[in-house]
Amino acid sequence: MKQVLHIISSPKNEASMSRVLGKKVIQSLKEKHPQANITEYDLSKIHMPHLTESHINAFFTPAEDRTQAENAEISTSDKALSDLMIADILVVEVPMYNWNIPSTLKAYFDQIARAGFTFKYEYKGDSLLPTGLLKNKKAYIVTSSGGIYSEGKLKKYDFTTSYVKFFLELIGIEVINIFRAEGQAIYGRDESLRKGIESIVIE
Repeated sequence: MKQVLHIISSPKNEASMSRVLGKKVIQSLKEKHPQANITEYDLSKIHMPHLTESHINAFFTPAEDRTQAENAEISTSDKALSDLMIADILVVEVPMYNWNIPSTLKAYFDQIARAGFTFKYEYKGDSLLPTGLLKNKKAYIVTSSGGIYSEGKLKKYDFTTSYVKFFLELIGIEVINIFRAEGQAIYGRDESLRKGIESIVIE
């Protein structure tokens, strides 16, 4: 049975195009994998703390040496890691906010980017480079934007999907496809969403 981790980062609800398109992707996944178990992380409802010095200190303290307070400090991170580790497929919704990702998604990424769990450093030649530790997982990115960033003059400003793809691949997850409800300011929301839905292909 496939384990699907659905990560939602828009602070909007029904008005969010990334949420609407993301639901369509989940529906397509259910059609392909009827027995799939879906775990949802709605980052507008789940408090994902931004990193503090105490978080970082606890991350780098061996588990057997951590205090009760340090374990409590990283309990959210430990739970997020646990859910991530068992996932086979990720659906990551990431609307473009000010040419970047919502801060809640960045906070989530900071909580799961832990050396020894999701990546490690290895020497390759003269360089010390990160290597992803999460294998046999794939991801779909779902995004929305007012402009068109998949091609044309604005493509070089697509820091949103390029960063999410980079981060997921950094920790070892293969990004299969990116589905976009883009050009809402050009085509209108309905047409933008229609194009996004038509692009959905689940491998």
